[in-house]
Amino acid sequence: MTLDQAAALKTAEVLVEALPFIRKFHGDVVIVKLGGSSLEEAKKTVLEDVVLLRYIGMKPVVVHGGGPEISAMQQRLGIESRFVDGLRVTDERSMEVVKMVLTGKVNPELVSALNTLGAQAVGISGEDGPCILARPYSGSNGEDLGLVGEVAQVNDEPLMALLDRSYIPVVASIGLGYDGRSYSVNADSVAAELAVALRARKLILLTDVEGVKDSSGRLINEIVAHDVADHLAKGTISGGMIPKVKAALRSLAGVEKAHIINGRVPHALLLELLTERGIGTMIVPG
Repeated sequence: MTLDQAAALKTAEVLVEALPFIRKFHGDVVIVKLGGSSLEEAKKTVLEDVVLLRYIGMKPVVVHGGGPEISAMQQRLGIESRFVDGLRVTDERSMEVVKMVLTGKVNPELVSALNTLGAQAVGISGEDGPCILARPYSGSNGEDLGLVGEVAQVNDEPLMALLDRSYIPVVASIGLGYDGRSYSVNADSVAAELAVALRARKLILLTDVEGVKDSSGRLINEIVAHDVADHLAKGTISGGMIPKVKAALRSLAGVEKAHIINGRVPHALLLELLTERGIGTMIVPG
């Protein structure tokens, strides 16, 4: 067997391995949340994966925030970035920056990249439709965070209309308040609520770390929902991983399994969804 034949055989074996998963998830909604400041270096392969998922019959929905880009823009405009519990305190001026960055820069760039790769993507803010109705959210000690919100209600009709017509919705994590004001909403939380409302099969949270690690630094491949409190108490789940795991837990009200994976790994989505081994931490019902 020549080297070319061996390479072709290896490719065929990979496709055959993926076949049961393609058949299993065909027609299912998959929520993909993009995030992590280091994800930029692998964004092209992530978006290629999203397009491929659509072409093999899945219905991906992309959710994004834009924390680093918002902070950079605030710095350029001389606006101080202040955080409470990891959430950006958002006054009226900061909210203008959030909307400008998310709906004027990050969202159109993702839509353009997906369309260039051969997809049919449509950018949408949670205010459009409106898809996401939000209520004000306070800090853990009751701090006023300004125009920071949490998801109060999801209107799935606009998103389902796009999915049914083979579009890939790209959702910016902004919600419309019952008071008519715009609210900045944590993108992990938005992804989880959309997963429940759209009856998604999977929630994939892409970040810039491998997943949840144990005390010796080894990746934990699977966490059962009822063990999360233990991990929190031991500090195994800490820092920026806490909102991701909480979002994954929330999504289990609707999804089969939730995954936290390293988006910097080339084709991380395909490895997690279409192979036996996967690459990140999977949160499963208990």
